[in-house]
Amino acid sequence: MVLIEIESDDEIAVKEEPNPSRSSTSPPKTSEAKIVGGDDSEGFETASEREVSDDEEEEEGGDRKQDAIENQEPQPSDNPERKEDQVEAVTDVESNQEKALEDANEAKMEGNKLFGNGLYEDALSKYELALQFAQEFPESLELRSICHSNSATCYLKLGKYAEATKESTKAIELNPSYTKALVRRAEAHEKLEHFEEALTDLKKILELDPSNDQARKSIRRLEPLAAEKREKMKEEAIAKLKEMGNTILGKFGMSVDNFKAVKDPNTGSYSFSFQN
Repeated sequence: MVLIEIESDDEIAVKEEPNPSRSSTSPPKTSEAKIVGGDDSEGFETASEREVSDDEEEEEGGDRKQDAIENQEPQPSDNPERKEDQVEAVTDVESNQEKALEDANEAKMEGNKLFGNGLYEDALSKYELALQFAQEFPESLELRSICHSNSATCYLKLGKYAEATKESTKAIELNPSYTKALVRRAEAHEKLEHFEEALTDLKKILELDPSNDQARKSIRRLEPLAAEKREKMKEEAIAKLKEMGNTILGKFGMSVDNFKAVKDPNTGSYSFSFQN
């Protein structure tokens, strides 16, 4: 019986909106220029500070300078409304992510119920829906890993072992220390007679959990099967090479049977001698 985990959603923090800064205005002075809708200008050179020989030119120059300053628009960083819009945009994004995670978790739990009732195809659809909701949010990493692992379990129940290895691999990529996903991938590899790959997963499980006796027993059971398969693959490779050699040597009226291989016990290398 496969245990399906139910994880709770992570809490999404919502940033508080900062209070817009107030702009202070002060009555215009004879020697200072006033900025309309903004802070008083400090250090700005007014007409009274310049050297002008004619008093009238001094007054007109000051008026022109003041008009230029009054017509300037406040910079975006000084615009309270712009700041409020930015805060609202961030809040909307976080709210959308929170809603998506809630929908994803709900779909996952529905999949768990369907799995418990033996409706594996329907459960798969719910896990796929949960993954669509979760997308690539950093907060959804654990949830996505669980959904992939649960999907792998469904495929195992349906006898679709290649699909089970793919879903398990996706879960492990998101969470390399996910032992349950490693167990499910090892089981799928064994069903496909990928004994070497299954042993790799089982040994990884023991690294993460040295007390896992089931993994240790599975390793002892699979090691002879893996060795047997290696020997069988070696014999098949030799047979193919022999067939290829006979095809080439046959043109010269010979075969690989005309060559005897002798192994050197000291070096382990082979020497070949021709025999009629």
